Amino acid sequence: MSIGRLPEHEQHILDEIERSLRRDRRLNRLLRGQRARRRPDLKRLLGRLATCSPRGRTVALLVAVSVALMVTGIVTSAPWALWTFAAVWPVTLFATFRLLCGWSAT
Repeated sequence: MSIGRLPEHEQHILDEIERSLRRDRRLNRLLRGQRARRRPDLKRLLGRLATCSPRGRTVALLVAVSVALMVTGIVTSAPWALWTFAAVWPVTLFATFRLLCGWSAT
């Protein structure tokens, strides 16, 4: 394999292949989606959260877990239970709020 430049006809073929690949919109969209992002897309995440519509079973499970963690935290004063409750409780409130908004809209 040589390190030098390709022969003229091979370079022409390679240029034509690259030109046709650049014109392929589907391939461009696929390659754009595959890029590694350094930061999470906050705008997209907030958009997905705004359209979140949890099910009743999910909210009931979150409420049960939150109550169990709250009772465990009160009884034992274990830091892991208190911090886990602090992490789960806002999610529970948000899911409950979204569920009630969905029920009231229909």
